[in-house]
Amino acid sequence: MGLYLRKSVRVGPLRFNLSKGGVGVSAGIKGFRIGTGPRGNYVHMGAGGIYYRTTIPSGSPRPRPASSNGPGRPVLGTPSALPSPHQPPSISHTHGPMVDIDSAEATTIVDSSSRALLDELNAKKQKWRIWPGIAVLSTVLFLVAAANRAPGWALVVLAVLGAAAIIAAYLKDQLRKTVVLMYELDEPMEKALEALHAGANGLASANATWHVSSHARVFDRKYHAGAGTVVERKPTRFVSAPPPFVRTNIQTIAVNVGTQTLHFFPDRVLIYDANGVGAVSYQGLQVLVSSTRFIEDGGVPRDATVVDRTWRYVNKKGGPDRRFKDNRELPVCQYEEVALRSDTGLNELLQISRLGSAAGFASAITTLSRIMPKEVP
Repeated sequence: MGLYLRKSVRVGPLRFNLSKGGVGVSAGIKGFRIGTGPRGNYVHMGAGGIYYRTTIPSGSPRPRPASSNGPGRPVLGTPSALPSPHQPPSISHTHGPMVDIDSAEATTIVDSSSRALLDELNAKKQKWRIWPGIAVLSTVLFLVAAANRAPGWALVVLAVLGAAAIIAAYLKDQLRKTVVLMYELDEPMEKALEALHAGANGLASANATWHVSSHARVFDRKYHAGAGTVVERKPTRFVSAPPPFVRTNIQTIAVNVGTQTLHFFPDRVLIYDANGVGAVSYQGLQVLVSSTRFIEDGGVPRDATVVDRTWRYVNKKGGPDRRFKDNRELPVCQYEEVALRSDTGLNELLQISRLGSAAGFASAITTLSRIMPKEVP
């Protein structure tokens, strides 16, 4: 997950090349009309500011309204937590209603410096892919011809034409839906991003990472191993992966947080979900690191710190409740928690199995927010 700047990226038959003069485009097919392809976005980041340039004109996408009102933030930090057992839609009498820890829709998480880029990303994300329809149509035509006992040479011609049409439609989709982002960074920005990737590597090296989607206050602790809070969580992982239909010359960090995926780019965090694409600047991103005692009823990760033990059902004194035959002992682990928030609606919570894993990542975000240059019109 290290930082590596490439000088070119390929989108179908087109190659986008980064040079000191900006972004150049070359085609692998003689006579290919360059105006039908995606435009290249050139981003220079340095002491003089952030410059955004476009190499190929395109139609103006329709604007999207920005919203600065995000969901209310739940109060976290109870002494210990336990995964919520499966239960029917009605609220359990042993704990309160589950409160979602979630972000606003991605299209409402917009900062003013990312408007043009978000408009292009959202406009291209909404375009339908052509090739699946062409594939279905080609298959239907071939089957109809075969059912009507068409000659062998006709079936071969149909198969070849169908395959060619599918390939052409697939390449057309790549050109229609892809956004190209080419970054040029000065030395201080490169060092700051190297620190971000090193911090993400520290998180990725932990044996387990979970996204906490919701939590609830416990009413009767004896049914929840003495925990004050129950949570819903799912495994996730920090990986090196670009967003769909985005080609860039730099590796980007991604983490899935339920219905959304966060992509950490050099100049901002892009948030993808089914409704569109949003963004949060590093100046607006809050990374809060803390630790929590967690009663683990699943497998304990190898790098977890076990600080205590309790029972699945506890009595008033904290000992095992003898009325339950399946009352097994449970470990209490000390996990690290990473909260990712912004005033524009981002609100996600991650649990990390190894203590100390998030310090480098949080420090790198703080450094980026401090040295990030201003956008130059």
